[in-house]
Amino acid sequence: MRKTKYTQLKQNDKILIIAGLVAGMIGLAVMIGFIGQGNVRHVSIFWTEKVEQTVVFQEVGGETQIKAIKGVKGDDNPTLISRTAFAYVLTVINNGTTHHRLYIDGFNVQTDLLEPGEQDTITIYPDKEGEFTYYDKRQYLEPLGKIKIFSVVPSDEFTGIWKDLI
Repeated sequence: MRKTKYTQLKQNDKILIIAGLVAGMIGLAVMIGFIGQGNVRHVSIFWTEKVEQTVVFQEVGGETQIKAIKGVKGDDNPTLISRTAFAYVLTVINNGTTHHRLYIDGFNVQTDLLEPGEQDTITIYPDKEGEFTYYDKRQYLEPLGKIKIFSVVPSDEFTGIWKDLI
């Protein structure tokens, strides 16, 4: 049998339709990937994380202690934990009967001298891992506890839409 012009045209239409469907699916996948990354927004959809913790100075049996209130396990003189590359916001409240000042060694950061009932907030941006001591700094440095800074990175270097699926 001979192929007619009509059969050839019909076969070309099938190829054109299949090519159009494949191109449409690829285009849809590219659009979802592009839009899903926030590239069409006027603001960033990825907010920077901040770690917020609150501790309280108090005197127990004549000794100064730090007690955890928010964001920290409730032990006396707790080990504070944060991560690199994010803001670490620490609120310090003085519930004691004397003046106190919290000082974090390694970052050279301290609160104001807090009278009983006062509070202060300090913010640090850790850029290195490590274990640092925090002190009650009045006339002399009295070590109270530790702050540990960890670096948290993804297990691999995937970026974009694929990192959310892993």
